[in-house]
Amino acid sequence: MGVRHTVTDSPVGSLTLVADGAALIGLYFDGHSRPPRVPVGPRDDSGFDDAITQLGEYFAGTRTRFSLELAPRGSAFELAVWEQLLKIPYGETRTYRQLAVALGDPGGAQAVGNANGWNPISIIVPCHRVVGADGRLTGYAGGLSRKRFLLSLEEPPAEDLGPPVLIASAALPLTPEGSGVRGP
Repeated sequence: MGVRHTVTDSPVGSLTLVADGAALIGLYFDGHSRPPRVPVGPRDDSGFDDAITQLGEYFAGTRTRFSLELAPRGSAFELAVWEQLLKIPYGETRTYRQLAVALGDPGGAQAVGNANGWNPISIIVPCHRVVGADGRLTGYAGGLSRKRFLLSLEEPPAEDLGPPVLIASAALPLTPEGSGVRGP
């Protein structure tokens, strides 16, 4: 099997998955701002079941890590940046500068940002987890609304503090039955 693609629906719109043999080499949004660097090949839906299943689990909130064979194509520097992206835990973010520091170049945030923007395997290689130095959302090839959605999807649930508790106040003393409602 050579390079081929399929299209699947998702909560963020249609996704085009591209594979070369058994390895995933691309995942693009409808309207992706940076075109694929390699031809996506003919449409052939075979061989994408595992990737589509794992994406469905991710969007359902039951998968926090992907387990797929990946073979993104890029320069040595881009591959190093994309490897750093894979190290960002689900539900967390990093700044471009933090990634540059991890790569040994504290002044390389812009170069990291450019490489991040060329990530060919969106969502699975989580470039959406990278934010500006001040924590603001910055560019995303799928658009900022999709980036916001993906980050919201990964937010931890609010702490469960148990059922609400009625607290008596001077304005509304509790009745002996504890209902908080005064009798007639």
